[in-house]
Amino acid sequence: MAKSDELRIQPQQLADAWQRTLPRTMNSSDRCEVKSDEADDKALRVTIHSAGHQMYEFDFKVTYVDTREVKVELIDVERDNVTVDERTDIIQQLIHDYQRHLHECAQALRELTHA
Repeated sequence: MAKSDELRIQPQQLADAWQRTLPRTMNSSDRCEVKSDEADDKALRVTIHSAGHQMYEFDFKVTYVDTREVKVELIDVERDNVTVDERTDIIQQLIHDYQRHLHECAQALRELTHA
């Protein structure tokens, strides 16, 4: 029997909802791609393309702990398809901002995930 706080939504449906909602929680100049995680039906893979001349690409894994809470993990930061050191102040600030946007998106989708 499924726990009452377990996610009960199809992975592709969840990814589509995130793809529609996440741009509204982010800076309008940034772009994002959301895909379901092939290995984990409670997780999403999110790539955020930062705007501006730096052209960074941030890869996150967003995992639903339950219907209300997500765990956000940074997987990689790239620039021109090359991994960069994510410990610099500017990248740390961007990571922090994007993690906040990802949590905001999860909050915005609570009606859908908490069904």
